[in-house]
Amino acid sequence: MVSWTQGDTYDSCGDELGNRGDPPGDQRGGPGIEDFQPRIIPYHKDPNKPHKKVLRTRYIHTELGIRERLLVGVLTSRATLNTLAVAVNRTVAHHFHRTFFFTGLRSSKVPHGMTVVAHGDDRPVWLMYETVRHLHQHYGLDYDWFFLAQDDTYIQAERLAELVGHLSTGQDLYMGRSEEFIGGEERARYCHGGYGYLLSRSLLARLQPHLDTCHNDILSVRPDEWLGRCIIDYLGLSCVEVHQDMTYRYFELGKKADPEREDSAQFKNAFTVHPVSEPSLMYRLHKRFSQIELDWTYLQIQQLQVQINNLSELTPEGKVGAIWPIGVNPPFMPKTRFEVINWDYFTKEHIYSCSDSAPKCELRGANWADVSAVLETAMEHLNERYQPQLRFKKRRLLNGYRRFDPTRGMEYVLDLALEAFTQKGHSQVIAKRVSLLRPLSTIEIIPMPYVTEATRVQIILPVTAREQDFVGNFLDMYVMNMLDTHDNVLLTFLFVYDPFDAQHVSQSDVFAGIKAMIGEVEKRYGDVRIPWISVKTEVPSQVKLMDIISKKHPVDTLFFLASVWTEVHADFLNRCRMNAISNWQVFFPTHFQEFSQTILYRDQQTLASFPAEALRDGRFDRHVFEEACFYNADYMASRTKMAADILDNDELLESMDVYEIFVRYSGLHVFRAVEPALVQKYVRRVCNPRFSEDIYHRCVLSNLEGLASRSHLAMALFEQEQANST
Repeated sequence: MVSWTQGDTYDSCGDELGNRGDPPGDQRGGPGIEDFQPRIIPYHKDPNKPHKKVLRTRYIHTELGIRERLLVGVLTSRATLNTLAVAVNRTVAHHFHRTFFFTGLRSSKVPHGMTVVAHGDDRPVWLMYETVRHLHQHYGLDYDWFFLAQDDTYIQAERLAELVGHLSTGQDLYMGRSEEFIGGEERARYCHGGYGYLLSRSLLARLQPHLDTCHNDILSVRPDEWLGRCIIDYLGLSCVEVHQDMTYRYFELGKKADPEREDSAQFKNAFTVHPVSEPSLMYRLHKRFSQIELDWTYLQIQQLQVQINNLSELTPEGKVGAIWPIGVNPPFMPKTRFEVINWDYFTKEHIYSCSDSAPKCELRGANWADVSAVLETAMEHLNERYQPQLRFKKRRLLNGYRRFDPTRGMEYVLDLALEAFTQKGHSQVIAKRVSLLRPLSTIEIIPMPYVTEATRVQIILPVTAREQDFVGNFLDMYVMNMLDTHDNVLLTFLFVYDPFDAQHVSQSDVFAGIKAMIGEVEKRYGDVRIPWISVKTEVPSQVKLMDIISKKHPVDTLFFLASVWTEVHADFLNRCRMNAISNWQVFFPTHFQEFSQTILYRDQQTLASFPAEALRDGRFDRHVFEEACFYNADYMASRTKMAADILDNDELLESMDVYEIFVRYSGLHVFRAVEPALVQKYVRRVCNPRFSEDIYHRCVLSNLEGLASRSHLAMALFEQEQANST
């Protein structure tokens, strides 16, 4: 740890502090204040002083004093909370970091997805007073700017955010549409509430001590006029429309105005529009301004492309070096043949690269919609480029190719049979090749709730009589990776008895050996307890087992549903904690499945002679959904929504797994990703025909594809045929 000071290297710290009052020209570092040499002061720890633990903040922006830019507050009422306020929330709230709706009295039903703050009184001035006090008390240290508006105001969110981004923080500013006070005898003005106004954080802090006095002394019917009078009387600031060459633009909407027909520059450049009488008008305004922004964006793109094209002449390659389309990253250039990106061939009816490895499948769903949109776009651009000399009509698609380039997007090459019409009416069928690109848009970071790696994980391990031979290896890995490292993990066994074994459990317990191993682990680690639960069922479906487990644990429990072939590592459990978010997301990892060692190393006679790297030859098994990380509260909520369907179909529990329940009934993010730290050795599993056809089919495919790679299987067949021929 070092500190930086200003001055020569031979100056002492005491001399430097003593010369702080000297004029800049008298410093020995040089004639100017910028001519100095940094000096490093080494950090020395005093052994005589006790060690003091440094408490760090949770977020780095708190420690550095970085604040969010803008908070938006909307003043609404009980009568308009479910109408105009909802329209404001749907049109602009998602563009801002936080948006609050302040009302006097809360209605009986609060709209979903809105943060509503009720102050308990519908008087307008009281509502303004409580709103300003609430903003300073709870968010005065977290935001640089505060924007207040009424619910009958349309806000152009992108332009307002751009305005705030250009204003300097740390200064008192009261900005909006300036209005004269009633009577108009003084030059000071207040900001009209209908068009919104900006308040800086420093102004809010200076205003806070005077709010009570303003509330008692200033009499006004209008809340915006009351706030303006308070700011003028006690801070000496008047509302301004221009600050630092930035103008606050607004537009007053007429009673019978049509947003689609408004074409004035004042309307197009407005930050806010007022008054908005009904929600439908708010949505029409949002549509109109969205179209204006979209047209402006396309115009900017065209201008940038022209500039790039002109500048390309100055490069060594000249215009030939300009990459199509202009402004998009160049195509990926493979360095080896293994990095070549394949093109997928398609026609109007079929595609020749299928997810199930079939050579040909029907073009439908998202693929059909993608191809149809590309064909329509190609025809629009062709007619736009060659009209009025030529007009094209599509006859059919001859050939189609597409590939996804991760550096730029989805590329298409289309061979089209077109009928070309001239201005004189002549026509001819021609073939034309066109290239298109669906570029990747700007990467957006999705906001996620805060999670921590300190959460306790409850591992649930269901075991049947057929699987008990693999429990020993699971326990060994659990002891080595979890207990020896003192990880915050608990393990619960779920012994699944079939009806026959359950009747003879007192004479011969099929799980007696596993229970003995659990006892040895508990004896070795005195503070460790590994409970087990016994269940009797003919069909051990995941849903039935989880129903039993869920009732025996608190709602905030983080479950990891494992299998006896799973090797649990600390790295995976940390990702389980980070990827499973309560009331937000569940995590279904795709484990790494090792190939069968008997096929990979047929010449090896014993397991001990296998090379170490053989244990990591395999693939990610996308057919298995047994492992899962989720919170108990999320599972219980999904099962509650599923209750109505169970009444009509009793066999539904046996035909579904936990993954399908979350997909159908939860409404949460279902996160599915490969997990290299979750490894399983190859075992031929017994697929239960009592499960649904889909689950049984996935089990069979997992067994078949998990045997070995195609090259190993081909070599095994080749050797077998040679042996048979001799």
